[in-house]
Amino acid sequence: MDPRVKQLAYNLITNSVCLKPGEKILIWARETPSYPLAAALIEAAYAAGGLPFYKLTDAAVSRAFAMGVTEAQLKLEEEHALAMIKEMQAFITFAAPENQFSGADVSPTKSRLISSISEPSSEYRVNHTRWCVLRCPTPGMAQAAAMSNEAFEDFYFKVCLLDYAKMSQAMDALVRLMQKTDRVRIAGPGTDLYFSIKGIPAVKCDGKMNIPDGEVFTAPVRESVDGFVSFTAPTIYESKRFSGVRLGFQDGKIISASCEQGSEKEMLEILDRDANARYIGEFAIGLHPYIIKPMLNILFDEKIAGSFHFTPGICYPEAPNGNKSQIHWDMVCIQTPEYGGGEIWFDDILVRKDGRFVLPELACLNPENLL
Repeated sequence: MDPRVKQLAYNLITNSVCLKPGEKILIWARETPSYPLAAALIEAAYAAGGLPFYKLTDAAVSRAFAMGVTEAQLKLEEEHALAMIKEMQAFITFAAPENQFSGADVSPTKSRLISSISEPSSEYRVNHTRWCVLRCPTPGMAQAAAMSNEAFEDFYFKVCLLDYAKMSQAMDALVRLMQKTDRVRIAGPGTDLYFSIKGIPAVKCDGKMNIPDGEVFTAPVRESVDGFVSFTAPTIYESKRFSGVRLGFQDGKIISASCEQGSEKEMLEILDRDANARYIGEFAIGLHPYIIKPMLNILFDEKIAGSFHFTPGICYPEAPNGNKSQIHWDMVCIQTPEYGGGEIWFDDILVRKDGRFVLPELACLNPENLL
């Protein structure tokens, strides 16, 4: 086994979910290429004195199941999933996607049914376990990143084995600044966005719940968002790809939505999933020094250095703004010069320009200082 896989498993067990002796952890590996990491995690969990349990699934089998699944099937599956996760103190899930569009022909009706019925176990996992989500490297991911398999694998482990303790310490200054900020303005090509984050916690993501990690997030005051934003990175949601997405806001709600590529009808179906899907549940600033371009994988793309993401749908309990929804759709705007640049202002003070922090106390977060 690649020693980097063992090191990653050790980091996940000891740092990301901090498994303690006697605690139970569910390890969910999706797709066959992810199974070696599952084995390494089980070994690391035993070494930490934990009690590992596992679930192995496959994208093609999951698609076949989803194509004809009934409400009764899903309710029975959810009953067992909820009972299982309630026994766990920790949870790690990861996929090795050979084809990110393997579920593209699952009907929107089935997707909505699956999402709504599985919500209780998902919410319990988020709110009551120490959890982490990641991916495993595959040729499909390398192709999406326009890299050779070998180069992507090296990139993957460099990204995932970053010194997150160093990043965590550097994030503190941004957290403090966001905690005392009221008004945010974001400007750039096709973007002029205004909102408040007053009174909502800022949370650093430093290698705990996501690997790779590297963002500080909060949420806008729910009805405060006005203006418009154009996202410079493509996005995939429910195996549907969209690019050139542009959203317009009034009093917090998305009042217009368009895309240059992809089906606007499908995009609007997602945004109309429920009454709160058109409100924003998260605003976050990406910081990972090694991730500098999109690769059609949101766990990587939302961490791009010099980016921010704005998320229609449910807020996180750590940064609550009251928005509840079935969706959580991270959309990424990169503001480095290669993508047109842009500015972020906090209370009329320029914080970041063209993807680089300009305040001296935040210079520690510029890429060269996190390597």
